[in-house]
Amino acid sequence: MKTLATSLLVGVAVVYALATWAENAGWGAWTGYVAAAAEAGMVGALADWFAVTALFKRPLGLPIPHTAIIPTKKDQLGASLGSFVGENFLSADVVRGRLAAFGIGRRLGSWLADPAHADRVTAEASTALRGALTVLRDSDVQAVVGEAITRRAEAAEIAPGLGKTLEKIVADGAHHRAVDLVCTRAHDWLVTHGDSVMDAVQGGAPGWTPRFVDKRIGERVYKELLRFVTEMRDMPAHPARGAIDRFLTDFAADLQADTDTRARVERLKADLLARPEIQDIIASAWSSIRNLIIAAAEDDRSQLRLRARASLMSLGNRLATDTRLQAKVEGWAEDAAAYVVTTYRHEITSLITDTVAGWDATQTSKKIEANIGRDLQFIRINGTVVGALAGLLIYTVSHAAGG
Repeated sequence: MKTLATSLLVGVAVVYALATWAENAGWGAWTGYVAAAAEAGMVGALADWFAVTALFKRPLGLPIPHTAIIPTKKDQLGASLGSFVGENFLSADVVRGRLAAFGIGRRLGSWLADPAHADRVTAEASTALRGALTVLRDSDVQAVVGEAITRRAEAAEIAPGLGKTLEKIVADGAHHRAVDLVCTRAHDWLVTHGDSVMDAVQGGAPGWTPRFVDKRIGERVYKELLRFVTEMRDMPAHPARGAIDRFLTDFAADLQADTDTRARVERLKADLLARPEIQDIIASAWSSIRNLIIAAAEDDRSQLRLRARASLMSLGNRLATDTRLQAKVEGWAEDAAAYVVTTYRHEITSLITDTVAGWDATQTSKKIEANIGRDLQFIRINGTVVGALAGLLIYTVSHAAGG
C-alpha cells in the first residue's frame, strides 16, 4: 500500500511535468487544466504523507515540532486509555446495568442444571481441593488444629454438658446395654479365670490360718462372686443394677450442680489435654481427615462428589425457575462487581497505563502502523485524488470567473 500511494504521487508528478511542458509548447488550453489537477494532487499527496508519517516518526528525520506523535505521547495515550476505560467501563452504574441485562442468575442456573456442567464443576472443584490440601504443610495445619481444639476445650466447661448427656442416657435407659456388656464380660472372665481368683483370695489370707481353710474361703468367695455376676447378668431388676442407676443419676446431677465435682472434672480435663498422647491424637486427626477428603475427591463415585454434584444440579434448577433466588444472586453479583470496580478501579486502569508505559516506543509505533497501515495509505491515496479534483475545480472556477 505504501508503494501504491507513492507510485500515485510519482504518477501525478510526471503528469504535472508533461502537462506543464505541453502547455508551454502550445498544445492547447486543456493542458492547463491537467497541470492544475496534477499540481493539486501532488500537494494533497505530500500533505497527507506528512500527516501520516508525523503520527509515527519524524518526516525525513527532521526534528519538526508535533511529529512522531505516537512514540512521544505513548505514555500519555496509555494514561488516557486507562482513564477512558475507568470512566466508561469500570463505573458501578455501568457494571450493574450490564450484569442486570445479562441475567446472570437465570443463566447460571440453566448452566448448572445441565448434568455435564455439574460434572465439570465437581471435577474442577475436586482438583482444586486436592491441590489445596497437597500444598498445605501437615505440620502447620496440625499445629493450628491442635491449638484451636485445645484452646476451645480449655475455654469451655464440659461438666454441665456431660451431666445433661448422662442424665438423658440414664432416663432413656440407654446405659443398660453397657451394663449388660460389662456383666457378660465379667461372667465370662470369672468362668475362665476361676483359679486366678481363688489364688488371689488365698494369697491374701493371714499366714496363721490353715491352708484348707484358705482354700475353702477362696472357693466360697469365687462362687459367691460368680453367683452375683450371673444374677446381675440375667436379672434386669437386680438391686445392683438399680444401685448403678441411682449412682449415675446422682453423678449426672453433681456434674451439673455440684461445684466440687465440676472443678474435679475441669482438673481432669486439663490433665488429659496436657498429656502428649492426647496432643498427638488431636494433631493426627488432621492427617486422617486430609486423607479421607483426598480419597473422596479422587473417586468420582464417592459420596462427597455425588452429593456435591446433586447439590449443584439442585441449585441450578432452583436458580433457573425461582425468580426471587435469581434476584438475590444477581444482587450479590452486582454488589460484588460494583465493590471491585469502585475499590480497585485505579489498580485495574494502572494495569493498562503501566503496560503501555513498558512498551518500547519504536516497536509500539511500528506495530500500530502495521495494524492500521492499509487505511493510513488510503489516506494518502485519497489525498492525492481529492487534491487533484479540488485543484481542477479551483482552476476551472478561476478561469470561468476571469473570462
